[in-house]
Amino acid sequence: MQRGVSSVVQLLLLQGCLCAVATGYLFRTPLDLDVTPRVTVLNSGLQGCRHFQSSAVNYSTMLLEADSERLYVGARGAVFALNASDISAGSALTIDWEASPEQKHQCLLKGKDNKTECFNHIRLLQRFNSTHLYMCGTNAYRPLCAYIDVERFVISSQPEEGRDKCPYGPTTGYTALIIDQQIYTASQYEFRSFPDIRRNSPSPTLKTEDAPTRWLNEADFVGSVLVRESVGSSTGDDDKIYFFFTEISQQQTPTYSHSRVARVARVCKEDRGGHLTLQKRWTSFLKTRLTCSLPEYDFHFNILRSVFALPGQTPQDTFFYGIFGLEWKNVKASAVCRFTLSEVQEAFQGPYMENQDSGSKWKEYTGKIPDPRPGTCITDALRARNMNFSTSLPDDVLNFVRRHPLMSKQVEPADRRPLLFRRTTDYTHMGVHTAQGLDGQIYYVLYMGTDEGWLHKAVDIKGQLHIIEELQLFEEPQPVNNLLISDKQWSVYMGSPSGVVQLPLSSCGRYTSCYDCIFARDPHCAWNGAECVDVVMQADRSTLIQDIQHGTEGCENTQGDVVHRNRSVRVGDDVLLQCELSSNLATPLWMLDGRQVQGYDLNSGFRTGTDGLLIIDARQDQSGLYTCYGVENGVKVAIVTYNVTIRLDLHPPPPVDPTHGFAITRAPSEHPPTEKSKPPLLSPLLPHSDLLSPRNMKAIYLSLITILGGLCVVLTVVLIYVGFCLRVGHRGKYSIRAAAAAHQSGKKHHRNRKQHRNSTTMELKTISSHCNGNGICNGSSKMHNGNIQDGGLLQIVPGEGHTSPSNEPLPPAPPLPPTPQLTSPGCDFSNGLSATLPSVLRRMHGNSYVLLRQSDSENMSPPGYSFAEELNKILEKRKHTQLLPRPDESSV
Repeated sequence: MQRGVSSVVQLLLLQGCLCAVATGYLFRTPLDLDVTPRVTVLNSGLQGCRHFQSSAVNYSTMLLEADSERLYVGARGAVFALNASDISAGSALTIDWEASPEQKHQCLLKGKDNKTECFNHIRLLQRFNSTHLYMCGTNAYRPLCAYIDVERFVISSQPEEGRDKCPYGPTTGYTALIIDQQIYTASQYEFRSFPDIRRNSPSPTLKTEDAPTRWLNEADFVGSVLVRESVGSSTGDDDKIYFFFTEISQQQTPTYSHSRVARVARVCKEDRGGHLTLQKRWTSFLKTRLTCSLPEYDFHFNILRSVFALPGQTPQDTFFYGIFGLEWKNVKASAVCRFTLSEVQEAFQGPYMENQDSGSKWKEYTGKIPDPRPGTCITDALRARNMNFSTSLPDDVLNFVRRHPLMSKQVEPADRRPLLFRRTTDYTHMGVHTAQGLDGQIYYVLYMGTDEGWLHKAVDIKGQLHIIEELQLFEEPQPVNNLLISDKQWSVYMGSPSGVVQLPLSSCGRYTSCYDCIFARDPHCAWNGAECVDVVMQADRSTLIQDIQHGTEGCENTQGDVVHRNRSVRVGDDVLLQCELSSNLATPLWMLDGRQVQGYDLNSGFRTGTDGLLIIDARQDQSGLYTCYGVENGVKVAIVTYNVTIRLDLHPPPPVDPTHGFAITRAPSEHPPTEKSKPPLLSPLLPHSDLLSPRNMKAIYLSLITILGGLCVVLTVVLIYVGFCLRVGHRGKYSIRAAAAAHQSGKKHHRNRKQHRNSTTMELKTISSHCNGNGICNGSSKMHNGNIQDGGLLQIVPGEGHTSPSNEPLPPAPPLPPTPQLTSPGCDFSNGLSATLPSVLRRMHGNSYVLLRQSDSENMSPPGYSFAEELNKILEKRKHTQLLPRPDESSV
């Protein structure tokens, strides 16, 4: 049986390894699209940030009117009118509109959630005419709509039925437009209804068709846009409304029978339906697919999350920006694709798709197309043929529209690839702002909110996005529900479950040097010789410096602020030189007296990290001027310099107890550690090994991923096997007494082994945030041969249960020995001990570095044992011979 289990385990291990390798291949990242934000700004560092909060929640609907400087916000049970220039001002107007207790009770009887659904969530809030707004709410699963008197900001009429204009639930996909006092909505309105695109008022009301061909298949709507194509039209064409949504694909295959696809649909604004055929139905409805994918990486983004329309100088210059996600719900990834209106129009002028035998077999229609072309709007040419309205269209045209709503040609994004791909981010909403650079070009600046409450600001440079900065909007993660941009107020507004946030479109003052301003590549910012300023605020732009295309030129003749520091250390110490880079795209480069420091070779005596350089076992020939450069866009900028002096006559090394064999010292730093200090992120130092050479690190990393994947499978099989054995084995109570007996037997065996090796005592000391001014620290423990005095062992074994007669606490830790204190004004010192074995740098307690060394003594480990192996054995014994209820944070 064991042999069979072993075979199964080996098979599963092999399968796990293959899965791990396949997963790594599947999620390969396109390096030129998965862009890292250049600057990360936490919530505490936001500049010009303003908040609005109230007792209401779920601020999901916003309407910005720049002329009146009003920002209208719809939340759960309330509507607010805020000052758009400063939403935190105390002049907010409020309308409370909550569902009645009776309606909430009816909602509960329907089985809905009384914490999220049985409320009045505002889903529609738009301008109706010059004096009124129109709003609709879910009203605890019985939608209502009402008018708002803008001047008095009160509900001006009795609420009216809203089930044909508003969805029942707060999270149902929904979009709405009020155009010339006509309400166009798209959603799944009632609980059991099909998704529908409707014109609700005034008459005639129109909707989509369900039979014989269903035009929408479980559609989830995310947005709608009016494009006034009649403006300057030479053909007298009509304005059109574009709806964006995700639905189940009608082109089903055996592999993806329920795959979802992104769609864009179009209707004509003046559509009146058919006379006999398609009565009260759209005669101009057509739809096609929006593609956003990376075929070379096998990424297909089928879920459309949000859309933003950017008008151009003419209707043909309109851009549609879409946020797409993967169909897998457990994988976080987003892509941003841009589409042109001309590409969309070309798709609607292409061939139609035909449904064979009313099933799932769709293919391109190759037959005769009726005249006039089905799905087109009324033009001057049709009016000349006495077809002034859609009701005049022939029945053969309308029958063709009914059976052929889907177009064959797909809409490809500009440049045939996404602008951006983010593998670890879920974008929720987006806004686009245009800005003219100093080079005269027009740049598109994107503001994208995430599901965790971050705002990414990016600029489109030659068809690729450069993320300028990422801003943390909220202390607690929460999604961005809506996003609006105001060019007049120079602000971006974000709605969330907890409130509304207002930020300026740019914060150029964040960049403190010329190169920092240039590297940002922000079209809103430029360097004036003294500071980074907003371009729009400068009347004279002749002396401003900006380089958006490359982010490299313009600062050659400027002087940057370089920090100068002095360090004096003793020979044999480990010295840490810090260099913090503000940019996530910059890499550190260290120079010693003009020569580059090689910090990757294990024998070089240096280790480099993302924010520091470590000198190991300092030698006198390593003295000199160390300079840290930040390298970004191929340009290196000096950040900090250290004049390091390594001497022999500073202080004698601290005494080392030969019976202990170990001593620990803290690596020096510029400032003593505090509870809030953050240590530099340096990789641990490891003993030299050919296995850890740089060329083998990649292979080691892939091997670890493969092994971990296999171990997960093995552990699952072992747990199932053990559970089966316990089920069929003896069932009894548990005894602590049996555990004690086992412990005593283990102690006898250990005493027999002690006779064959020398006695060794180890003392571990750390310097952490609990150290006092005299160098005394908490967290010291003594270990004799791997055993701790007065220690105990607690195990749970099958047997009879007994109650322990003693509840005495564990004895206190022995007092700490005095620690030598070294002080000297103007310099940083560190203690160092000579050792014959390599040092090991470890982070202790979050803000301390400790060095573990083995002193030269006669009590060496047995032949064949390395220092790391011996230490691991001792620590492993200690772990199994002591139970601490709350171990000290600084102890090893």
